[in-house]
Amino acid sequence: MTFPVTRRQFTSLAAAATLASSALRAQGKYPERAIKLIVPFAPGGVYDAFARPFIERVKPLLGGMVIENIGGAGGVIGAATAARAQADGYTLFLGGGGPNIIIPIASKRLNYDAQKDFDPICISTLNGLAIAVHPSVPVKTLDELIAYIKANPGKLSYGSAGTGSAVHLGAELFKSLIGVQDLPHVPYKGSGQALIDLVGGQIPLSLPNVTGQIIALHNQDKIRILAVTTAKRMRGAPNIPSAEETGLKGMIALNFTGLFAPAGTPPAILAQIEQAHREVMKQEEFKN
Repeated sequence: MTFPVTRRQFTSLAAAATLASSALRAQGKYPERAIKLIVPFAPGGVYDAFARPFIERVKPLLGGMVIENIGGAGGVIGAATAARAQADGYTLFLGGGGPNIIIPIASKRLNYDAQKDFDPICISTLNGLAIAVHPSVPVKTLDELIAYIKANPGKLSYGSAGTGSAVHLGAELFKSLIGVQDLPHVPYKGSGQALIDLVGGQIPLSLPNVTGQIIALHNQDKIRILAVTTAKRMRGAPNIPSAEETGLKGMIALNFTGLFAPAGTPPAILAQIEQAHREVMKQEEFKN
């Protein structure tokens, strides 16, 4: 059965078909240039620990990818920059617990909407935190640290990746559980900078995300990890007890990282990125 079609209708149908074909061709060529991955913290922290090997391993699947570290405000500045980017698949955001969950819940004055301004793609990592001190702090166990903090109010301070970061909230949970308030917070633009000062002794205490670098520094006696904040010991650090194991019940703090795109990114591009991410995460280097 056929229907008569006017010249105007035919022209409209032809135009629509041309646009659809062009869109499919454009998506089929993706990516045609390097993809920018915004990391919302200064270099050296857990975000970089994932992002840098990831961009190397994903090259055969997505081509070139470059990292842009935009630190500050616990990840807010980087998140806002990514949210305003064009939704064409050429800007991705390595988000996480701080900029995508904690800070949006705690603050009403953000210049981005964590739910509306991003299309989530996939979870990349799930990390516990390390309760770590500089070796000059005269403690070797978590119980000794707690006793030392209580006996020396205000003597120790802790560094974090920034106000509202997972490290900040993990430390505040620690303070709450041990019943102390006089443990000053020193916010940085990222965990990497806080870690440098922890190793150098400029800050005595921090709760960085557990990474291979953190474990290596512990094994080299450059920092001393007293406990991790996972429910059980971590497979990558079997000799380090969990805080709960030592008796500090409720000291469970986890952080995640994941890939996001500006809202409105074409679904076909999101699917392509997700598939590439899945392939990379199968590699032994990324297995926990």
